[in-house]
Amino acid sequence: MGVMRFLVNPTSGLDRLGPDVPVFLSGLDGRIFPTRVEIEGNVLTCRRPMSDSAKLSIPWPVEGFGTPVLTTTSLRDREEPYLLPVELARGKLSEVREHCASWEMAGMAVPEIYRDLQQGAFKDFAGCCASQSQIIPCTEQAADAISRACRAASILVDAYTVQRLNSIRRSTFQAPGLLGCRLDSDVLSPDHSEVFRDAFNAADVPISWTRIEPREGDYHWDELDELTQWAHHHRLVPRGGPLIDLSCGGLPEWLAPWKSDFLNLPSFVCDFIETAVSRYVGKIRIWEVSAYGNSGGALDLGEDQRLALVARTLEAAKGTDSDAQFFIRIDQPWGEYQRHGTHRLSPLQFVDALVRSNLGLGGVTLEINAGYGERACLSRDMLSVSRLIDQWSLLGIPLHVNIACPAATGPDPKADSRFPVEEHVWRSNWSEETQEEWIEYLVPLLLAKPAVTGVFLSHFSDARPHRFPHAGLLDADKKPRTMLDPLRRQLRHDLT
Repeated sequence: MGVMRFLVNPTSGLDRLGPDVPVFLSGLDGRIFPTRVEIEGNVLTCRRPMSDSAKLSIPWPVEGFGTPVLTTTSLRDREEPYLLPVELARGKLSEVREHCASWEMAGMAVPEIYRDLQQGAFKDFAGCCASQSQIIPCTEQAADAISRACRAASILVDAYTVQRLNSIRRSTFQAPGLLGCRLDSDVLSPDHSEVFRDAFNAADVPISWTRIEPREGDYHWDELDELTQWAHHHRLVPRGGPLIDLSCGGLPEWLAPWKSDFLNLPSFVCDFIETAVSRYVGKIRIWEVSAYGNSGGALDLGEDQRLALVARTLEAAKGTDSDAQFFIRIDQPWGEYQRHGTHRLSPLQFVDALVRSNLGLGGVTLEINAGYGERACLSRDMLSVSRLIDQWSLLGIPLHVNIACPAATGPDPKADSRFPVEEHVWRSNWSEETQEEWIEYLVPLLLAKPAVTGVFLSHFSDARPHRFPHAGLLDADKKPRTMLDPLRRQLRHDLT
C-alpha cells in the first residue's frame, strides 16, 4: 500500500473539509486511484493500493478564485510529510508554464502581463521553498504564488480563446459550433420562443425512456413530436436523447424484475432504441444514445454490464439509422468518482473501449458543471477545463459539452435533490452575475477548441423539472436570466 502525508498550516482550517474530503491521488496517465483520506491535526494522510508515484488533487481556497481543485506534480512515497501549499504551488506553476510553452510553439502571442505574473509567482515559489522550516511564513508565500499562478492562468486562457476565435471569425461569420439548450414545453410560448432563438442555433430534444414509456408498451410521444416540429420550424439543429439513462433511477421501473437477467435486459433496451430512432429518422440526425454509463447506478448494473449495454445500444441505433451521428454522454469527465474504488475504468478508458470496438460511436458529450457537490464535477479553473478538452480530443471524435452552474443558493423544488448547491467554489458566491461570468468564460473557451462541435445548456426553464438547481436560462418565474447576454454574443460571434 502506498502512503503519502502532507503538512499544512494549523490555521488553514483543513478540518473544514469534513470526513469525506474530496481528495484523491492520480497516476501519470490521469487515472485516479482509490484513495483513503485521514486527517489528524494538521497532517493529511492519503493511502492507495499501490506505491507508484502519484499526484494529489484537493479543493483549495485561492483568493479571488474560490475553491478550485489544485494538483501537485508527481510525488514519490516517503515518510517525511510534504508541505502541501508548497507542492500545490509547484503543481500549478508547472501546469501554467507547460500550457504557455505549448501554445507559444503553436504560434500564440503571449501577453506581457502574463509573463510578469508568472515570474512573480515563480519568485514567491522560490521563496517558500527556501523557508519550509518556518511553516507559517512559508504557507503565506506559497498562497501568494498560487494566487499569482491562477491569475496568470486566467490571462493565458483568455488570450488563447480570443486569438483562436478571431482566427475562426476570419474564415466564417457564423458561430464556430452548435450552441443549444435542452427543450421543454415553456419554449412553445411566443415570448420564450423568441428568447430561445435569440440565444441558440440548436435544440436538445429530451427523449427520455422513463417519460415516454412509463409502463411497458404504453408510449407517450405527443410532447416530443411537438418539440421536434418546433425545432424544425425554426430551423434549429435538433439533438435527441439521451435515450438510455444509466444513472440511479434513470431506467423505467417496470424493468426492475429483469435487472438480474442480463441476457434479456438488453433486448428491452434495444427495442426502445430502435423504436425511438426509427420514429424520427430524417428529423433528428444527432442522437445521445446513452448517458452516465461510466458512473452508473441504474438497476445496480456492474461496470462491465454497463459497458456491454452501451455497446449494444450503439449497434442498435446505428442499425436503425446509418446516416445519423450517435453520441454517448459522460458525467464527471475528470473521473473524481474513481476515488471511492468502485470503478475500474476511467471515463476516458470507458469511451476508448467503445471507440476501439468500431461500433459507430460518432462523438462524446461531456457534462461540465460547477457548484453542485460530490455527484457533479468539482470546481476547476479554465486552464483545467482547457486541459481536459485537449485530453479528450485525443480520441479523434467530435465533442459536445453540456454545461450548468447555479444562479442562486436557495431551494429549487423542481430540481434533483441529489445535486445541492455548494458555495465558495467559484470566484464569488453564486448569483445571476456569477453565473453570467462563468458562462462568459467557459462557452467561448469550449467553442475555441477544434474538437468541440457543440455546447448545450443543461435546461431551459427552472419552472419545469430539471437536474441541476437554478441552472436554467429562465428562472422559476419564467424570466430570462442575465446569462442570456453572453449567449447572444457568442451566437453572433461577437468577441467584444
